[in-house]
Amino acid sequence: MEKPVSAADANRKFSKLLRTVREGHSFVVTSHGKAVAKIVPVEKNGGVARGARTALVKRLRSEPVRSIGRWNRDDLY
Repeated sequence: MEKPVSAADANRKFSKLLRTVREGHSFVVTSHGKAVAKIVPVEKNGGVARGARTALVKRLRSEPVRSIGRWNRDDLY
């Protein structure tokens, strides 16, 4: 479960916050009552990033290779 923490409190107690995150807890940083960021342990998001990367590579490999001929830098703009 993600615990809310204000941006001011997160700033004042950042070292303590990081120790808590290292233990596996997650936080939602709020500013003026609105969520603006998440602080989560790295391992928690590692699987999501790995899955997204795998899906992207699979999709790119399934696309056909197209020859567009010669081009120069100006053609890109």
